[in-house]
Amino acid sequence: MFERITSDPMVYRGQPIIKGTQIPVHEVLHMLADGETIEQALVEYPALTHDDVLACLEYAATLAERQIATIEEYGEIQ
Repeated sequence: MFERITSDPMVYRGQPIIKGTQIPVHEVLHMLADGETIEQALVEYPALTHDDVLACLEYAATLAERQIATIEEYGEIQ
């Protein structure tokens, strides 16, 4: 699934984006975290596919799995 995600230092300071778009992965994840459905995300971002959204979730899960520091050590997430 990670073939759907890329980063480019010239786009969003190198933050991960959906390949072929300028849609940051974090935007998709925030939408889902705020309670929007995948279908709503697809309407808001017509360039996205269902598999793109799943790739964002897989990306986030992989980062969470690799995270070493606990939330207490990292501090409050804003």
